[in-house]
Amino acid sequence: MARSTYISENLTQKQIDFMLMLDDYELDIFSLEEVKKQAPDKFEDINELVENLVHKKILSRIERGKYCRANFRDENVIGCNLVSDGTIAYWSALNKHGLTEQFPNSVFIQTTKIKKDKTVFGTYYKFIKIALSKRQGIIQEGYGNHTYRMTTIEKTIVDCFDLPQYSGGYAELIRAFNTAEINNENLIAACKAVHNIAATKRIGYLAELLRDKELANFIQFAQNQVNEKYNLFDPSGIEEGEFVNKWRLRLNLSSSRIMDIINKQY
Repeated sequence: MARSTYISENLTQKQIDFMLMLDDYELDIFSLEEVKKQAPDKFEDINELVENLVHKKILSRIERGKYCRANFRDENVIGCNLVSDGTIAYWSALNKHGLTEQFPNSVFIQTTKIKKDKTVFGTYYKFIKIALSKRQGIIQEGYGNHTYRMTTIEKTIVDCFDLPQYSGGYAELIRAFNTAEINNENLIAACKAVHNIAATKRIGYLAELLRDKELANFIQFAQNQVNEKYNLFDPSGIEEGEFVNKWRLRLNLSSSRIMDIINKQY
């Protein structure tokens, strides 16, 4: 990143030095703690210095102790910086992986922490708390200071079947599963981490219906997870439809309707 030139009657020399330091460390988004570690002795009252730069619209405050340059608005990077282990997930990850044409009106952030939903720079962030054992299947996207975490394709699909209310709709999720490039072992690992037997059965049934040859290993794994309890295929649907003994599912969304969804006739 090239060093910028800061010439303004409104900026003090300390403020110019601070902005040049951000250039040197290639920081577009940062926390006060991070900057204090980078340059512990360079600035005396860094809190006041940064707040003055916010007042002068050189920097923007994201939330207490977290800032970015005034023109930085990458919602994925900002969202993951709102909580220490924040990860782009669910509907947002489906969209980033190119598995849905629908754009969520929120950014879904998966985390093991408790964090209240909030709006930052006009973008609404929805935080979904998960158990630490479910934190698996994470990749890094972006580069440098613009890096953010996102769930893999397989983990995204399993997460969406686990909590379909965050998937953008069951029909869209079925289409995503049908078109995604899926690795058997990664899908198995994601199901083991999430540990939702009903979700595993639903994915197993879909895999057998739509992708039986390429997902044979996963289908075998899913079949071994089947328990005695019957679950609705669409958990938000009504109690109706045929019973499939092999998967202990009740098809309140029939196989013919699933095929219509795949062909975008539903």
